[in-house]
Amino acid sequence: MLSIHEIQAVDQFCRGRRLEPHRLKQLRNAFYKKHLGSELALERLPAGERAEFERGVRFSFLALETRADSRIDGASKLILRTDGGWRIEAVVLRLTSGRNALCLSSQVGCAAKCAFCATGKMAVTQNLSASEIVDQAIHANRILSAEGRRLRNLVFMGMGEPFHNEDNLYEAIEVLTASQCFDFAPERILISTVGIPEAMVRCARRYPRVRLALSLHSARQAVREQVVSLARRYGLDELQSALREASRLQNHRVMIEYLMLKGLTDTADDVRALTDYLAGIPVHVNLIPFNPIAGAGDLAGSDARTRIAFAAALKSAGFPVTIRYSLGADIGAACGQLVERANRRTAELNPTFSR
Repeated sequence: MLSIHEIQAVDQFCRGRRLEPHRLKQLRNAFYKKHLGSELALERLPAGERAEFERGVRFSFLALETRADSRIDGASKLILRTDGGWRIEAVVLRLTSGRNALCLSSQVGCAAKCAFCATGKMAVTQNLSASEIVDQAIHANRILSAEGRRLRNLVFMGMGEPFHNEDNLYEAIEVLTASQCFDFAPERILISTVGIPEAMVRCARRYPRVRLALSLHSARQAVREQVVSLARRYGLDELQSALREASRLQNHRVMIEYLMLKGLTDTADDVRALTDYLAGIPVHVNLIPFNPIAGAGDLAGSDARTRIAFAAALKSAGFPVTIRYSLGADIGAACGQLVERANRRTAELNPTFSR
């Protein structure tokens, strides 16, 4: 069966069956923009054409297994299951600004295996298809639509390294921004990467309006290698060149994600290294609190006073800075916290998974 998200293939499918173009437009508007389910969307087609469309086109790719709603800040964590039995997470964020965002996953597990991340502890790394990526937005839109809200921002900060699944990521972005589908403005999509220089530049060249975020976490090579395993492959000099080129191609600030770890990334030496490293590059620095996870060794988060002082030092050096706080702490909303054990069990039962 075709995926409903394969735009050109579905167009061709309908032309081959002489389905009037306005019927397909009505179906897509109902499904993507009015957030109706497939059954209601299919009602836009005449009975005979509907049956044929149902036989040839698939609408759903992830099953909603569990939904956990925070009682303190309006976050909702969705546990979604693939056809192969893998679990992934997507988080709906209802921000106090009124902007509703979705944190999407691009993979089951993650080969980057950062020391502070639960997703990297899974015994599996498997790419999500473009349709599985897009389906997370379908689920989120239905939830928000029922509340009289709408999804405004998409952030690829969930499970997986997006640039390890580059082709499917780009295919998903095409659907998310297509006028006949979701019609998201590219500026409202942010892709967070642990730092794959050539992919950052390719993305900036292909999508100059899509936002990029770099999970830097330290501007000292030895320290960065402790917390980000891929730092051993991509050094800070190479990453800095990619940052400069990406910001030039996109003509807007790259987001710098910086995890505040007690005694490791929050010292006076770290501030100096970071300001020197980012000098002359248009960036916005996000300071992130650490969410403790099992298997993270002796990593500990910086206290609030240290985070505030670190931010003040960056601001005095001329950098825009935001001190972030964790949403959904009561539901384990940091990526990987709820599904690691389930996916380990699935990996044990399925020896054909890809790493």
